[in-house]
Amino acid sequence: MTAQGPHGQHGTVDGGRDADWRLFKGDGRVRSISFPEAPPWRRFGGTEKGGPQRDRPYLIGPQEADVVNAALLLRRPLLVTGHPGTGKSSLAYAVAHELSLGRVLHWPVNSRTTLQDALYRYDAIGRLRETNMRRESHREDDAAPDPGIGSYVRLGPLGTALVASAQPRVLLVDELDKGDVDLPNDLLNVFEEGEFEIPELARLPEEHSTVRVMTADSDRWTDVVRGHVRCSEFPVVVITSNGERDFPPAFLRRCVRLDLPEPDEDRLRAIISAHLNPGGDIDMVGIDDLMHAFLSRRARGELATDQLLNAVFLRRGGVELDADGLLDAVLHRLARSL
Repeated sequence: MTAQGPHGQHGTVDGGRDADWRLFKGDGRVRSISFPEAPPWRRFGGTEKGGPQRDRPYLIGPQEADVVNAALLLRRPLLVTGHPGTGKSSLAYAVAHELSLGRVLHWPVNSRTTLQDALYRYDAIGRLRETNMRRESHREDDAAPDPGIGSYVRLGPLGTALVASAQPRVLLVDELDKGDVDLPNDLLNVFEEGEFEIPELARLPEEHSTVRVMTADSDRWTDVVRGHVRCSEFPVVVITSNGERDFPPAFLRRCVRLDLPEPDEDRLRAIISAHLNPGGDIDMVGIDDLMHAFLSRRARGELATDQLLNAVFLRRGGVELDADGLLDAVLHRLARSL
């Protein structure tokens, strides 16, 4: 018995050692191979920086889509909660893709994150070092021209999202609940006013009131006048939280809240089809056991949708192990039992 792989090759489905789907055989023999095509969600060949291509289909229910639209119309941050793997972070990329809003500005939050990190960074040490090198130059006319303070200021993801533009940028604030307890309150004023100040630029003399600085886009610069950055269109802010702690009421009041449910079987089948066969229906023959095993295991503990996608991709590529054996490899629980 054989199963057709992603490129039409056939591999044995009895789990034998000569199955074509195996790239690494563990026998110590050196061989030349051709890697098969990666899963659609793990392809890095696009123009998107910082991760795999993000233009894959994203499916949510009409009620959840209405909440997203409410946040867009109200120009309010969207606070997205839900179990790991329900697509909280992917929602930001889906909005940016569907509305043609450009690259997503990603701000990952951890326990050491500060608001200023997200707004801008000023490399004072680098500027001092460059100044000293210029002073130590033997001939002044041989010294490199002073690049100016703007070369040492770089806007962070939040700062870049607040730069005036015709279309709003999409800002993903990832896992805000992992940050310092005061971080949500620190964000309140920036979100309400849509602006911030860079003191190092604000105190420059009038003849240097306009400074060109680098943004978080790496290849783009912007002019900052008198150290003041103010948005013309409030960015599309998607904030994710795993529910590890509560946020202050004042912060919650200024957000539109969306709790993403775990997709049911019909939604899972639609997601699988959209990712593995865009524009058409996928043949579910031979993967029903994976679906049923996934739903059974998810009922007992946290599992993510992309884990099921991984299992289906392997199965369709010729990896024919029993469902439990395959799922043990890719469908491990995301939370430990207490």
